[in-house]
Amino acid sequence: MNNIPTRPQTVQCRCPLADGAELVLTATRRARAGRAEVKCSVPDDPRLAERMQQVVRLARLTEPSFDSRDQVVLSIDRRPPLAERGWELAAVLADRMVRGLLRPGAAGAANGWSDEWERGRVGGHTLASAASCSQGGTLLGGPAGLAHLGLLSGHGDPAAAVSAVRAWFPLHSGEAGSLGWVEVSVHPLARAAGQAGQDDALEEEQTIAAPGQDAARQLAVRQALCGARHFDGRATGRWRTAVRFSPHAMVGRSWELALVMADRLARGRDFVPRGRLIASGCSDAWHAGRVDPVDGVHPKCALLLREAAAGDRILLPRTWEGQLPDGFAEQLRAQGASVACVERIGLI
Repeated sequence: MNNIPTRPQTVQCRCPLADGAELVLTATRRARAGRAEVKCSVPDDPRLAERMQQVVRLARLTEPSFDSRDQVVLSIDRRPPLAERGWELAAVLADRMVRGLLRPGAAGAANGWSDEWERGRVGGHTLASAASCSQGGTLLGGPAGLAHLGLLSGHGDPAAAVSAVRAWFPLHSGEAGSLGWVEVSVHPLARAAGQAGQDDALEEEQTIAAPGQDAARQLAVRQALCGARHFDGRATGRWRTAVRFSPHAMVGRSWELALVMADRLARGRDFVPRGRLIASGCSDAWHAGRVDPVDGVHPKCALLLREAAAGDRILLPRTWEGQLPDGFAEQLRAQGASVACVERIGLI
């Protein structure tokens, strides 16, 4: 007799609101068949549907395995009030219940939000009084309720398994320039049963999220990380990854080397500097570990001299070596920083 519980095709999770109204989120599971792993729908609000998809994808980053065989379709019965975020926890729970990670009915109602879903942390809820929901069994997010997603299964804080590293890069040129940053968070990943034989490159891209970025930059982030990890040899298929950028406007590709180095540091593939790691460079062949030049040698060097502090490590393309201003390396050393012009990534 087979006692393994079957996964539900559809589940619902309610989200009570502060005004006494209620939202109903419905999650339906179906064969993926080449479609996106998560599809979301919000009446008359496609931007909120994109946000819901982002929340669910980020929360999945803390799961121990990746199974791309199913698509989950999430919908909400009506548009939430402006600035309402309590539905976020309900969406995450509905997604997990319909995929069999939580038993159906584990949370019939929930209210919670987070700015760190990729770490499994739940920041709080949007209800004025927790007592008003106690009779209904509503699961509330936050330090006094569900502080992190690991509690749903009796596990520890999933953030403890997340390694996050930030690297900086020159954003602009000249006197108006500043340093932007890119942060890479990685979580160990175990391949789900039945996943062998799939396209590893495609699967690797599906485990990388870059919330808040447009489709072109998300693709560029995934291609850069996949290529650089291929250069590592056995680095693919082992991580779930979230990438965040500073809020500054960006143009060009000079952030790529900083992204790749932040990823290498997060995965323990390079030495951590005493201060910040600042890098500028791109590549058309990350799979070969090659670092290509970017524009703006002199204005970016002027910016680096202004911004460098003791302990900072600065990485620049090897082709810049003969173009650096006179005394550039010496002045950086006098400020306590170091600089290297690199042709390839590796132990630097």
